[in-house]
Amino acid sequence: MNHQDIPPKPASPPQTGSVPKVQGGTGPAPAPESITWSQPRHDPAPEKHVNRKPALWKALLVVVILAVAGSLVWLAVWLNSSPGSEAAKNDPLGVLQTAVTPPATPEPLPREGVAPAAYAVGECFKDFDPQALTSTVVPCDTGHSAQLVATLHYPDSAKYPGAEPLKAKALEVCQAAKLGPAAKQFPLNYQRSFPSSTSWGSGDRRVDCYVAADTGNVINASVLP
Repeated sequence: MNHQDIPPKPASPPQTGSVPKVQGGTGPAPAPESITWSQPRHDPAPEKHVNRKPALWKALLVVVILAVAGSLVWLAVWLNSSPGSEAAKNDPLGVLQTAVTPPATPEPLPREGVAPAAYAVGECFKDFDPQALTSTVVPCDTGHSAQLVATLHYPDSAKYPGAEPLKAKALEVCQAAKLGPAAKQFPLNYQRSFPSSTSWGSGDRRVDCYVAADTGNVINASVLP
């Protein structure tokens, strides 16, 4: 082939009439006039800035919800830790009880020969001896010498901690007791009771705190709130 027969290349690519160029634009060109639109064609709207207000409102709403939830959690914790809010509270070593829990079926009083393992917070005792194997439970509005005001139950799996730690724990139990106005009407003191190594081996896990009168059965009201 004679190279002279090849026509010279044009100085620039030939333009087609199908897709006109848009001067100064980088996006696709508008459709040619020959295309029929399904809806009236409008001129391109001027560019608008993105409205970020809805996103800001959503973020603010999330922050408010989290703050309210945190406040409710804090309030629940505060209520649970308030004095007298619960009959029993969890102790790292057991369950502390400082409020009266009425039995489902109250037994008639007085009751004689009640063993210490059956003592309940709020019960009052006539001629009380913390070392006795049994006691007499009487109504608290009758003459008595002691009332059980707090108790701590160690778990069955706990190891014997020793006499001195138990004595210290019994003092903490007495300090946690909540007393009512009637406690100021009588000359009272605290008496503590805790397991020996022998009774611990037999399953005794109670640390008890009593409010007692040294002068006999002179108390005639409950000292609990």
